[in-house]
Parts: sequence; C-alpha cells; structure tokens
Amino acid sequence: MTALKKDSRPVFQAVLKYRYPVTAIVSVLHRISGVILFFCIPLLLWTLNKSLSSADGFSSVQQCLQSPLVLILFWAILAALLYHLVAGIRHLLADAGIGESLKTARFGAYLTFLITIALLIAVRILL
Repeated sequence: MTALKKDSRPVFQAVLKYRYPVTAIVSVLHRISGVILFFCIPLLLWTLNKSLSSADGFSSVQQCLQSPLVLILFWAILAALLYHLVAGIRHLLADAGIGESLKTARFGAYLTFLITIALLIAVRILL
C-alpha cells in the first residue's frame, strides 16, 4: 500500500464562522466607514454647491431632504462620519501609546461604539 498523500487543494475558509475580537471589529468598521465617506464626498459636495448656488437651488435641496429615503441616506452618512471620527481618535490615542493593553483596548473599543451611539442620539435630538 502507498502512504496517503497530503491534500494540497485549497481549503475553504468560512470567514463569517470565526469570532473576531471587538478591537478587530472596530478597526474593520473604521476602514469601511472611511470608504463610505470617500464615495459620499461627491454627493455631499454637490448638495452643498446646489444649496449655495441660488435660492431656487436651496429650496430644491430642502424639498429633496423631505424624502424619507434621502433622510435615511444622509443619516447613514452622518453615522459613518461620527463613527469614523470617534474610531479615528481611538486609533490616534493608540498610536500615542494610550490604551495598548488588552483590557484597555477592549474598553476603548466598546467605548467607541457607545460614544458613537450617544452622538447619533444627540444629533437626532438637536436636529
């Protein structure tokens, strides 16, 4: 009999099956929110340009913002912006050597989510 040969075929890795640490989730979401913001910049600049061009442009943007779908879109962009800001500050603090231990990194990750949610609620109340 011949010895069994090791199988050299690639193995399927079910990425969603793994349980990632909260610090990795915060980091990945920070990158995703940055990509979302990058692709939304043209929309935001166009909206700003249209609203500042004339009184008619301002009223058309104001009328467009009454649509629930557009409001949800702008709310998602605002959520990405606030999350990216808070997570970016967390990453800057980590680069400065603050919060590098496992316990403080986890605390900072949960605090990032908490602060982002609090800011979104505060913005919703104020607007």
